[in-house]
Amino acid sequence: MENKTFSIPNISCGHCVAAIKTELSELSGVKKVDGKPEDKTITVEWEIPASEAQLLAKLEEINYPAE
Repeated sequence: MENKTFSIPNISCGHCVAAIKTELSELSGVKKVDGKPEDKTITVEWEIPASEAQLLAKLEEINYPAE
């Protein structure tokens, strides 16, 4: 199981976090997604078949690219 916190400058509110949670949770292997709008961060816990590259690609696709 892997766990990482991503910095996402485009997050401005709880609705942004909810949208990201919804999108990332649809990926196979993603176990948990938490976000802190005040810190502009998302923490994701995942296992194979999900990968960090896949998470970053999905974030880019939904206009919440990670730094």
